[in-house]
Amino acid sequence: MEYKSMEYNFTSENFESEVLQSEIPVLVDFYADWCMPCKMMAPVIEQLAEKYDGKIKVGKCNIDEEDGLARMYRVMNIPNMKIFVKGEVVGNIVGAVAQAELEAELEKVL
Repeated sequence: MEYKSMEYNFTSENFESEVLQSEIPVLVDFYADWCMPCKMMAPVIEQLAEKYDGKIKVGKCNIDEEDGLARMYRVMNIPNMKIFVKGEVVGNIVGAVAQAELEAELEKVL
């Protein structure tokens, strides 16, 4: 059986269409491959992508590859999870946090 990840990969090419113009809320995890707390959050982000599939779009944005997006959204520390609704940032969680804390933030936008 082939494993397919539910999470999106957000880039400068698809950010406008996938995040800013999304009909449903979007959680963007700004991360880097060298960041240990980001690695710790990866399975949590994956589980959230599955749990909220169809209700909230969950994905990742690599700040090393997408430094323009990281600058635009003032990502100074990672992991940095931003919640977008109708193109606006309505939530911002910085650092490795418990899955329950992230879920509580996501429930606010549903």
